[in-house]
Amino acid sequence: MINKIVFESDIVTKRVNFQLNETVVTIITDKKCYVDAAINEIIKCRKEIKKYIEKNPVFNDTLDPFICEKNSPDIIKKMCGSSEKFNIGPMSTVAGIIAEYSLKKMISLGARHAIVDNGGDIALVTNRPIKIGLYTGRKYTGQFAFNILPQDQILGICTSSGKIGHSFSFGNTDSVTIFSRDVALADGAATAVANQINTGDEIEQGCKILDRVDGIIGATVVIDNKIGFWGKVPEIVEANVPYKLITQGVV
Repeated sequence: MINKIVFESDIVTKRVNFQLNETVVTIITDKKCYVDAAINEIIKCRKEIKKYIEKNPVFNDTLDPFICEKNSPDIIKKMCGSSEKFNIGPMSTVAGIIAEYSLKKMISLGARHAIVDNGGDIALVTNRPIKIGLYTGRKYTGQFAFNILPQDQILGICTSSGKIGHSFSFGNTDSVTIFSRDVALADGAATAVANQINTGDEIEQGCKILDRVDGIIGATVVIDNKIGFWGKVPEIVEANVPYKLITQGVV
């Protein structure tokens, strides 16, 4: 849940920044109606989560798995289910789930090129190649990017860090980026892996928690002068990604 990912694309029709309290998002798509739909869904998601927290304050604060009631809203159930797989608290998935739900709303209206970046936790579909640059807080930031090919299914790209951003981490990574078709799952996975790694020698061991969870496509870990990979990761290419494109998000 950290603002580690930025966009670089040769074809961008609309790039809209939206903030509602802690939620800071960048929405990229082709039509204004898709942007409006995404914003309305973000507002709806936040209301549901806030309402649940008012009745269950522990949901907001716990770092451990939270078992919600069977009649809980679907968004709460998914947050609990995704985080439980990694033995972490449900709010570790909040940015990813909001990005996922808002993207699904855009898709339901016909969007085929739509990106929601919720402070570094990204949900996207795209009918064109795009580059997503990795921000690690170091001097080479913006010089490299993941080359994302057209995606007709939702792709989640979520990043966590132990060094920069507002979110709490037990680790010391510059960045952990997770790729999954399940955006909430990717968000939780990024947090969980980042919690495990304090030195470059721990990358392989830290990624082992991904072995036991279905649905993770790949992972990239950057710490100090080392980089590690797990699973299948998009091609990394040279890029020129301006710092100003970073979505400075919290939730």
